[in-house]
Amino acid sequence: MLDPRERLIVALDVSSAAAAQKIVAAVGDSVFTYKVGKQLFTAEGPRVVRDLVAAGHRVFLDLKYHDIPSTVAAAVQEAAKLGVSMLTVHASGGGKMLRSAVDAARSFIPSSRNSSLKVLAVTVLTSLDDNDLEKIGVRGKVVDQVLRLAALAIADGCDGVVASAQEASQLRSELDGETRCGSSPPRKPSPPGPLILWWEGQSPKPLIRPPKPEPSWDRSGPDWRIFGNRSEALITLRYSAVRHR
Repeated sequence: MLDPRERLIVALDVSSAAAAQKIVAAVGDSVFTYKVGKQLFTAEGPRVVRDLVAAGHRVFLDLKYHDIPSTVAAAVQEAAKLGVSMLTVHASGGGKMLRSAVDAARSFIPSSRNSSLKVLAVTVLTSLDDNDLEKIGVRGKVVDQVLRLAALAIADGCDGVVASAQEASQLRSELDGETRCGSSPPRKPSPPGPLILWWEGQSPKPLIRPPKPEPSWDRSGPDWRIFGNRSEALITLRYSAVRHR
């Protein structure tokens, strides 16, 4: 059975390397992966990532790249050089951008630090609702856009997607079976792309699409969950789950 710590991610949503290190020291060996987002990366730069990797930790670089394909590809290559294990791009950047990101990740020679760099596509930000999407020209409900972008991301080679907990079961159903493996009917469904469900419990800005009080613990749930000073966490594995407090 997979070690539950493989699927638990601690978010270092702080403004300094010193504060981040305090969290890492407090957590100890309870998790393997730490998320570095825009706040910490902007404050401390790539050195904070290098230090975490050098200490034997895995890094989820959550910078949500969204630019022209060549620029995103170059950024992914630099992230790979830092030794990160996972990173995010915006699925709304389109197929060309997503493929460029995936190709850049795959072209990097694996090392002991990041044997397989995972590219995860952000679908719809949890601060947006149906009205917000309509204002920017996207018709339909949030869940429809999430499913469209998730299907696009997986088709273009991304390893997984990021979404609200509200879309958990629908995403899992959409990415399982025929959709995931690309054959109809599939003789044997391929494993679905990993799903990350944000569980923002104490975000400074209230979320429009908060998670349900008790998200599913079965296979319809996520492969990873994130928690930190702005979030709580639940972790699910393929057919079983472990609750972390």
